[in-house]
Amino acid sequence: MFGMYTKRDVEKLVRRLREEYSAVLKEQQAAAEAIKAENRALAARVSELEAERGSVAEALIGAAREGEKLREERVREAENGGKELSLLIAKCRLLSQTLAAKYPDAEDVRSFTAFVDTLHGAVAEEEEEDTLDMDEVLAPKQPLDLGKLCKDLGLMEDGE
Repeated sequence: MFGMYTKRDVEKLVRRLREEYSAVLKEQQAAAEAIKAENRALAARVSELEAERGSVAEALIGAAREGEKLREERVREAENGGKELSLLIAKCRLLSQTLAAKYPDAEDVRSFTAFVDTLHGAVAEEEEEDTLDMDEVLAPKQPLDLGKLCKDLGLMEDGE
C-alpha cells in the first residue's frame, strides 16, 4: 500500500496543492482587502453624515429660535398697532368733540363724528370677535371639523 505513490508523485501533488492553496489564499486576501477598503470608505461616509446631522440639528434649532423670535415680534407689533389705533381713535374722538363744540351745525363735523363712532364701534367688535386658536388647529383636543373651520375662516359659505 505504501508503494503506490512515488516520491516524485507526492512532491508533484504537494506542489499542486500549494499552488491551489496559494491562489485561494491570494483571492481571500484580495477579498479581505476590498472589504477593508469598503469599510474605511463607509466609516468615512458615516463620519460625514454624522457631521451633517449635527449641522442640520443646529440649523433646525436655530430656525425654531428665529421662528419664536418672529412670532414674539409679530405679537408685540400687533399689540403696538392696537395701542396706536386706540390712541388714534381717542385723538379723533377728542378732535370730534372739540369740532362739534365749536361748529355744532356743520355737516362735515357731523360726518366726522359719525366716522369716529363707526371706527370705535368696528374696533370694539373686532376685539370681541372670536379669534382662531392655532394650537387648537394644530393639535386638536377633539376631532377637527374641517367644514366648520372653513366656514369660520370665510373660505366656504354655509350652503356649500
